[in-house]
Amino acid sequence: MRAVGLIAEFNPLHFGHVYALEQARQRTGADVVVVVMSGNFVQRGEPAILDKWHRAKLALAHGADLVVELPVTDAVQAADEFAQGAFAHLEALGVDQLVFGTENPTLDYMALAQAIDTQAPQTDLFRDFTQTYASQVNRYFQTITDHDLTASNTILGLTYARANARLRQPLTLIPIARQGVAHDAEYSVDGYMSASAIRQAVWNGDEAVGVPTDTALALKQRNQMQWNRLYPLLKYRLQTSRIEELQAIYTMSEGLEYRLTQQVASAFGFEDFLTAVKSKRYTFARLRRLALYTLLNLTTTEVKWAQTHRFLHVLGFTSTGREYLHQVKKSISLPLVTRVSQAMVAPTRRLALVHRSDQILALSGPQNFGHPPIMIESNRKED
Repeated sequence: MRAVGLIAEFNPLHFGHVYALEQARQRTGADVVVVVMSGNFVQRGEPAILDKWHRAKLALAHGADLVVELPVTDAVQAADEFAQGAFAHLEALGVDQLVFGTENPTLDYMALAQAIDTQAPQTDLFRDFTQTYASQVNRYFQTITDHDLTASNTILGLTYARANARLRQPLTLIPIARQGVAHDAEYSVDGYMSASAIRQAVWNGDEAVGVPTDTALALKQRNQMQWNRLYPLLKYRLQTSRIEELQAIYTMSEGLEYRLTQQVASAFGFEDFLTAVKSKRYTFARLRRLALYTLLNLTTTEVKWAQTHRFLHVLGFTSTGREYLHQVKKSISLPLVTRVSQAMVAPTRRLALVHRSDQILALSGPQNFGHPPIMIESNRKED
């Protein structure tokens, strides 16, 4: 059986994602569609609107055969680290091709990645933390092609290519034309709506546009997570922690612990807090991730350890996905977890940080211990 991979957040799953899942199978003829999906927390530094189990179930219903969790220590990262973590999971599962949506599907992403990585060690490329990663990539892209590169999924494609090039056996990258509206667009076009606009609509109490019926139902029935619900917990953490404890938090540097504790007392909500902390030196993305690391008490030592002790936590599979796991089980290069035991979430074990982080959502249902993988027989339309 041959597998094709996708890297996703499905936050939430919409028609653009359904199209990508369909194209992954059609364009490659693969037997199995493997998705590495962010867990309960996503790359931009916030909780996913639905928990990982509901998002995995939706993915399986719409074309995925196997859904594996990208843990918080890989998922909540700047673009390069996010991609490296995702590709480590795909490589371990024996996936040899990746489909991804992009606004520029005709670009040679691997060639551009090679050009960037040839130049980067000789310059300060991508080391300016006062600019977003996207801005820095676009600036360099302009110098070698005379074209702008502002589309977010195109930049993500380049990031994937750079991570892919570092593998011992790089995957075949298959870019496809992204369907729908721009990444953060606040409008809908031909039934498509961006994930950020869908989330905002749901938080405003409006109907979600551009999502399958089962996604819409899940958004109505489940508690939707967002930062404003978690902000009181962050505020408590900042006001009761010792400075030395905050200094140990992952990516805390340059006295940011003092800035965070000073501004949290007078901020009215999370966005107000971020705006108060923001300066030219720090992007909103970095500060949002730092706030999440602080809330979850993820230290530098713990995150670095987790990145060298990865594992494959299976969230769900179809009968085809289960057959594929059985086929590759002996060759999988990372520990495979299909059912989490109490021992696996002990403080010194690989799942400890994921389990500890997920406890903040545990009131909505068990997140790891006691939760078996989701199983569906088939998602094939012809069946």
